[in-house]
Amino acid sequence: MKLGIFTVCMVIILISCNNTMNENNNTMNKIIIFPKGQSATENFTGTTHVQMLTVDGKNFDAISYNVTFAPGSRTYWHSHPGGQLLYCTSGEGCYQEKGEPVRYLKVGDVVEIKPDVVHWHGATPNSEFIHLGISTQLSKGPADWFGEVTDKEYDNATK
Repeated sequence: MKLGIFTVCMVIILISCNNTMNENNNTMNKIIIFPKGQSATENFTGTTHVQMLTVDGKNFDAISYNVTFAPGSRTYWHSHPGGQLLYCTSGEGCYQEKGEPVRYLKVGDVVEIKPDVVHWHGATPNSEFIHLGISTQLSKGPADWFGEVTDKEYDNATK
């Protein structure tokens, strides 16, 4: 009988420790590296925040930024004359080029967007999404914006 109680107690302790470790791991996965930044409304649908990280485009011919998308939030359709790089750091996201199927993104994914490719990116309907973005070859000009990704376009792409 004593062995049975001891075994049950040990199982409860191990389960408790495992749950605590899982909670700590989940918390660790949500560590914020860069500040959330300022609320962005122009050229975005939904709740989005942007924190500029580097802004000396003249000397480096590039700028970088951290973007946080609430679930369902996204950019408008746009392109970059010099291309863009996205480094996915948290949550689950989407990337879609005009006329192509959506690509689902997860932590660790990198998206290389060639110059002048019309696209959008943002969060999935059920997950926040954070990425670092780099706009490259700024000397070729600023991003071109083509209007919002409608709810119908987003819903069709993410279903």
